[in-house]
Amino acid sequence: MENRIENIKKQLHSQSYKLTPQREATVRVLLEHEQDHLSAEDVYLLVKEKAPEIGLATVYRTLELLTELKVVDKINFGDGVSRYDLRKEGAEHFHHHLVCVECGSVTEIEEDLLGDVEKVVEKQFEFDVKDHRLTFHGVCKSCQN
Repeated sequence: MENRIENIKKQLHSQSYKLTPQREATVRVLLEHEQDHLSAEDVYLLVKEKAPEIGLATVYRTLELLTELKVVDKINFGDGVSRYDLRKEGAEHFHHHLVCVECGSVTEIEEDLLGDVEKVVEKQFEFDVKDHRLTFHGVCKSCQN
């Protein structure tokens, strides 16, 4: 975890930002709950346990900054709630998700499945792709049984 925090600190510094104690507390919560796809309110409640003085607005600003710097990805699974997902170190693109419409489970797909599609889009539409997102909505194996 400390290596990840140090790398995020470097990312912030490269863009003239500091890893303040509030930002670090937010990053630590995201790292500790990396598989959970937390909302800003979820992050706030968990950060508040570590740093009681932190405000909700500070957490929102921190999440927006981390999104802007591509440290985290802001995602929405169609339920109207923005969630935050740490971008994997060295990942060129956002990872994909499988969302079960029955139980709400979210499964991550780490493989970049759209490399060939990107090439077609770039060539056929003369569009410079910077990133992509793919979310499948369906019924998971557990709910099918």
